[in-house]
Amino acid sequence: MQSLGLNEIREKFLLFFESKEHLRLPSYPLVPRNDKSLLLINSGMAPLKPYFTGQETPPSPRVTTCQKCIRTIDIDNVGKTDRHGTFFEMLGDFSFGDYFKEEVIPWSWEFLTRVLEIPEEKLYISVYEDDDEAFKIWNEKIGIAADRIYRMGKDDNFWEVGVGPCGPCSEIYYDRGERYGCGKPDCAPGCDCDRFMEVWNLVFTQFNKEEDGGYSRLPKPNIDTGMGLERISMVMQDAGSMFELDTVRAIIDRVCALSGRKYNIARKDDISIRIIVDHVRSITFMTGDGILPSNEGRGYVLRRLLRRAARHGKLLGIDKPFLAEMSDVVINVSSGAYPELSEKREFIFKVLSMEERRFYETLEQGLEMLRGSIAGLKARGCAALGGETAFRLYDTYGFPLELMKEILSEEGLEVEEDAFNREMERQRARARAAREESTFMGADETVYDRLDDSTGPSGSTGPAGRIGPAEFTGYDRLDCADAKIVALVLHAEHNEVAAAAGSGAAVSVILDKTSFYAESGGQKGDTGVIRTETGLVGVTDCIKITGGRTAHIGKVAEGEIFVGQNAVSEVDRKRRLSTTRSHSATHLLQKALRDTLGSHVEQAGSLVSPDRLRFDFTHFSPLTARELHTVESLVNEKILEDLPVTITETSMEEARGKGAMALFGEKYSDLVRVVDMSGYSVELCGGTHVTNTSRIGTFRIISESGVAAGVRRVEALTGFGALEYYDTLRAAVNEASEILKTSPDYVIKKIQSVLNESKELARLAESLKAKLAGGAVDSLINSGERIGGVNVRAADLGQMDMNGLRAACDKVRDALKSGAAALCGVADGKLCMVVMATEDIVKRGVNAGQVVKEAMAEAGGSGGGRPGMAQAGGGRPEAAGAALAKARAVIARQLGDGQ
Repeated sequence: MQSLGLNEIREKFLLFFESKEHLRLPSYPLVPRNDKSLLLINSGMAPLKPYFTGQETPPSPRVTTCQKCIRTIDIDNVGKTDRHGTFFEMLGDFSFGDYFKEEVIPWSWEFLTRVLEIPEEKLYISVYEDDDEAFKIWNEKIGIAADRIYRMGKDDNFWEVGVGPCGPCSEIYYDRGERYGCGKPDCAPGCDCDRFMEVWNLVFTQFNKEEDGGYSRLPKPNIDTGMGLERISMVMQDAGSMFELDTVRAIIDRVCALSGRKYNIARKDDISIRIIVDHVRSITFMTGDGILPSNEGRGYVLRRLLRRAARHGKLLGIDKPFLAEMSDVVINVSSGAYPELSEKREFIFKVLSMEERRFYETLEQGLEMLRGSIAGLKARGCAALGGETAFRLYDTYGFPLELMKEILSEEGLEVEEDAFNREMERQRARARAAREESTFMGADETVYDRLDDSTGPSGSTGPAGRIGPAEFTGYDRLDCADAKIVALVLHAEHNEVAAAAGSGAAVSVILDKTSFYAESGGQKGDTGVIRTETGLVGVTDCIKITGGRTAHIGKVAEGEIFVGQNAVSEVDRKRRLSTTRSHSATHLLQKALRDTLGSHVEQAGSLVSPDRLRFDFTHFSPLTARELHTVESLVNEKILEDLPVTITETSMEEARGKGAMALFGEKYSDLVRVVDMSGYSVELCGGTHVTNTSRIGTFRIISESGVAAGVRRVEALTGFGALEYYDTLRAAVNEASEILKTSPDYVIKKIQSVLNESKELARLAESLKAKLAGGAVDSLINSGERIGGVNVRAADLGQMDMNGLRAACDKVRDALKSGAAALCGVADGKLCMVVMATEDIVKRGVNAGQVVKEAMAEAGGSGGGRPGMAQAGGGRPEAAGAALAKARAVIARQLGDGQ
């Protein structure tokens, strides 16, 4: 067989199945869509679940893909073995109720033995122990000897995940030769050694697992196959591990060039090199799909992988940020199959560079914390760092356990690894619980799922009859006169599918076609009415539900409605136009942000509603007032330029050629909708838009803030919303000018003048207050009050804050030379107190902290301090007398105790 590169094998596979009438789909993003069971896409089948369940209609009954995947379950083994990695690509061919075993088994054999020319004697087969059909096809149709076909049990050769579609599988193994084997006489496919490597898994989804644990046959079974691209490349390149593959070797070479180390010389270095190579592949693809580092979810996975790679770079002697440079190699070897990597190159570099620098800062903080812990351990005579502390260093500061152990051993100390491992397991348990799934899609079933009665590949049945996707007619018209009600849902105590709904009923109306835009892409759903001959529904929201359908949510306002009735949908015109203005403005806003801040700006979320728009984007610092002004001016400039907006449907390839921007993590079909604002802004978008930028009217930014690490948010108004905002500002200015008795043009100057006067008056007031307080303090000093033979001064000084009280107390104490003082005052409507005692009086037993604590308790306040000085606040002003009386009593008691 001929040696083939990884990229060549991928293309040969996809071309082969295209020749078998499969539709080639590009890889889905790593971020799962509408699937709560997964944090990241981890198999070729995962993003296709809606097609297997019948929730969505596949673009073709036959599909082939090469899917990028991330799995971190074995992250701790990455680098230590030849087999483990977090990033991989999965080749697959899929049938949604079309072909089955009779076709897929021969095709798989044909590809391996004819296209790749793998010798037949190197291949072995396994089948599920009860799957006689698959055994017969391999044995009789393909001609595989029975002793080369291994029957295996449910754990090995039956695929199922909770309830839903499942079935037996057949695996194809490649014999790598005795040098990879365990040497046991019974070594065969299924052995734990590395000799027999599974290269292709053919899943025959022919059953549905029920809630009661039983199995029922699907009317139309499916095919789901998966072949790891790295594994089959190892076969074709006779590579000992995935790290010896052509594309991966290019990344290894860059690591070695940066570090000055050589691969396959020292095991310790090899582990670090492998970890860097694997992790940089993962973080490049994750960042390219819009995932940002964070402390939870998939963002945490990215952060952990990146910091792990950076740490191992340091172990290799790389003393500068290097991951962006490494990701450049990944992009160069992978962008042919994944063009989004090239498009997001600058963004990927920016994110990785900033996070790597941030890691080095936190690593230094962790090192400082570890030094402090070591000092504490030695002071207490302890021999081991606690597991919880070690885990906090690991989890919060990215401090590797191995480095902790190394530093601790230099000090004659160790770490409580058992306790550390328990904390690690608790974290893993929390992660598993967060991903715990309740159905095949990891989401609770809703009443809308029970509408599905299409005889699709999952074979599901329901009460509502065959219901296809809704046809959307609302781009060009706000009404649709020839719709039909195909299903109804009553929203009462128990949501239920119904045939009719009467006046006052809360309902979801499902139409076969509609002018209502269902909420998606950040744009809020339409409102309006649905009319039939017998009733009227007021629609308050519109959402997308399973199967590409649209639910019009509202209440029957008049009469009653029935399934099967003809209906007219009418969208609220004013609300739709306001929403449309907001949506078009977000496109101009994104372009203005990129022009002002740089091409690293990418949309990270949006909300488009009639009254305002919210736009989240990737940027790494707050916008200055000048930047915000520039962005706002650019948007308004394009609005006033009266730019025509054209909307066309074209192929993804042609759209990319026009420079159309796509959303992070969004999966597009071959036919995409391009919104072109005369070349200034060109984006892929399914929302509603103005026909000319001038129809937006005006644009006003009202706030800018941070919502997550590396994500900023701008909120803005357009059209009538912006005009109302301007009216509100004008009214406020007019009211202020009336109050200040000046014209609107001079309001700012007048305010400044008033503020200056106010500051001067405040200064004079403070000066007068200080003189009055000084006089009161002088009188207090001369008052002659004594308790237990000690000079004690206690008084209410009226309106005085804590700073004033401390100054007064200092003056009294200094004047008395020997004695104690308890002074209270009122600031911001709350009573506060300061108590002081000279050193000789403290020795006699007076404790200012205890005095102030007990005294202010009488007034509902709290505080404390040292024996010589203490303060408290938060008390009731009217209780000043009671607090001072208590202070005298406590001092008397303490002096009595001290004698």
